[in-house]
Amino acid sequence: MSGWDESADFIVVGSGGGSMLAAIAAVDAGKKPLILEKTDRVGGSTALSGGVFWIPNHPLQAREGVDDNADKARTYLDSAVGDVGPSTSRERKDMFLKMGPRMVDYLESKGMPFVRYGGWSDYHDDLPGGLAEGRSLGVEIFNIKTLGKEWYPKLRRGEFGIPAKRTETKHLTLMKVTWAGKLAMVKIGLRLIRNKILGIHQVGSGAAIQGRMLKMALGHGVDIRTDSGVSDLVEQDGRIVGVVTEKDGKPWRIEARDGVLINAGGFAHNAELRKKYGPQPSSTAWTNANPGDTGEMIEIARAHGAALDLTDQAVWIPTSVPPDGAPLMNVPDLPKPHCILVDKLGKRFLDEAQSYMANGQDFYAHGAVPAYAIMDASYFKKYSWGFRMGAIPQIWYDSGFLKQAASLRELAALRGIDPDGLEATVERFNGFARVGKDPDFGRGDKAYDLVYADRTHKPSPTLGVIERAPFYSIEVFPGDVGTFGGILTDEYARALRDDGSVIPGLYATGNSTASVMGKTYPGAGASISPSFIFGWVAAQHALHRLPN
Repeated sequence: MSGWDESADFIVVGSGGGSMLAAIAAVDAGKKPLILEKTDRVGGSTALSGGVFWIPNHPLQAREGVDDNADKARTYLDSAVGDVGPSTSRERKDMFLKMGPRMVDYLESKGMPFVRYGGWSDYHDDLPGGLAEGRSLGVEIFNIKTLGKEWYPKLRRGEFGIPAKRTETKHLTLMKVTWAGKLAMVKIGLRLIRNKILGIHQVGSGAAIQGRMLKMALGHGVDIRTDSGVSDLVEQDGRIVGVVTEKDGKPWRIEARDGVLINAGGFAHNAELRKKYGPQPSSTAWTNANPGDTGEMIEIARAHGAALDLTDQAVWIPTSVPPDGAPLMNVPDLPKPHCILVDKLGKRFLDEAQSYMANGQDFYAHGAVPAYAIMDASYFKKYSWGFRMGAIPQIWYDSGFLKQAASLRELAALRGIDPDGLEATVERFNGFARVGKDPDFGRGDKAYDLVYADRTHKPSPTLGVIERAPFYSIEVFPGDVGTFGGILTDEYARALRDDGSVIPGLYATGNSTASVMGKTYPGAGASISPSFIFGWVAAQHALHRLPN
C-alpha cells in the first residue's frame, strides 16, 4: 500500500503495562518498534497502581522455598476463574502459566530487581490450588531522576509514587497501633529526607515498575512518542497494516510491517461507554484509572471487526469520594476491626475483608450502590481512612462526607438508613466480634481476609465491636482501577472476530481486552501480569520468535 508517511515494524498503541516489554522484545529481534501514547505521560494505569504482578510458579518462589507449580496454579485458576467464555480458554490460561515465569527470567536478565511479596495471600486461598503464601511480586523502589531531564517529567505517577516498599504501605495503615507501622513511617520519612539532600526522586509500586521499564526501553533505543493518539487502524485485504495518528495537526499514516498491538487501557473514564456496557449506577468520579482510559481503541478495533467480551467487568475497588473529588481506595480500611458495610436497610451483605473485586461485584449484586461504612470511635482512634494519616480533616465533617452521631439511630437518620435494621445488624455483629467468628459471611476465615487486618486485635484481627460513641459513616461506592473487558483475543494475543477467526496483524493486551482472569481477581497483580505477559507474547508471535 502506498501513501505511508512513515514505517515501523511493530507499533504499540498505549504505554501501559506490557507496552515497553513488547517493544524491547522487538528490538531484541532486530526490529524497529514504535510506541504511540495519546496523553502527555507514559506508564498508563500500571504506573498509578500498587505495582504488583500475580505470576504463579515464578522463579523467586523456588529460591525462597515456596512450594508452587504449574499444576497447582492451573487447579487454582480453574476453581477461581472457571470458564466464562473464550477469554478464559484452556489455551489462554496455559499460555499465561507457561510464559509468566519465563517473562520474569527475561526481565531479570535485563536487570529488573524483582521482590517476592510474602504475606500477600491469593485472594481465594480457600479454593483448591490457592496459596496462602501468595504468588505476587513487585520491584525495588526506583530513582526516576535517572530517566533524565526529558523523560523524568513524562512518567505518570500517583498517590503510590512515594519511596515506599509494598510491605511498608501495608504496615503504614497500622502506624497508630503497631511498631511495624511506626517503623515503616520512619523508614519512608528518612528516604524522603535523603532524597531531598541528594536531589533524587525515588518512587515505589507501579511508578517503580513503569519507571524501570521506561528506562529499559530507552536504553534499547525504543521510539516512544507522547501526545500521539491513534484515530484509526489501516486495513488492507482484511489485515491490519498500520495506524493513523497525527503530526503537526494533520493525519499521519504509519505502516506496521509486522503488526499492531493495542494496549491503551479500557474505558473507565468514558461515561458513555460505561453506560453502554457496564452495570449501573456508575460514575467516572469513582475511578482511579489513568485519565487516558477512555476506550477509543476498543471501539476502533470493534469497527474493524474485533469481537468484544466481558465489557461489564471492572477491577472493582471499594471507593469513597471526599470533598476534593480525589477518590480514596478503601481496600486497607474495610478489613480493620470496628467497621462494617451496610445497605439502606442497615444490613450487612458481604465479607468486608474479601477481595476488592468480589466486594464490588457484591455491591451490584445486592443493589447496594452506595453502601455505607459504619464505624465507632475506636476505629478512628486506631486507624486511618484511605491512607489519609493524621487528624480527620474538618472539611470531611463540614461537607457531610463523614457523618458523626452520638447514637446509631441518629447516624442512621443522617444517612437515610433504616435505624431498626442498623441497630439489629450492629448488635448481631458485635456478638460475632466478641467470639471472633463471623458465621454470616465468614469474615476472617480466609488468609487474604487478614492481609490488612490488625493482628494485635483479639480475639479476631478483623472483627471488632461497634459500641463506642461517637459513631461514624461514610458512603462507599464500587469504584475501580480500570475496566476489565474489551477486545477478545486468543492465546497469542491476536484479536478475534465474532466468528472466532483471527484478524491478521492486530494484537491486544491489558485492559483493552477481555481478561484471561474472566470475572475474578485471583490475587494481587492479576491485571498487570496478563498485560505484560500477553504483550510479550504478542511481540514474539508477530516477529516469529515465540518459544515452544
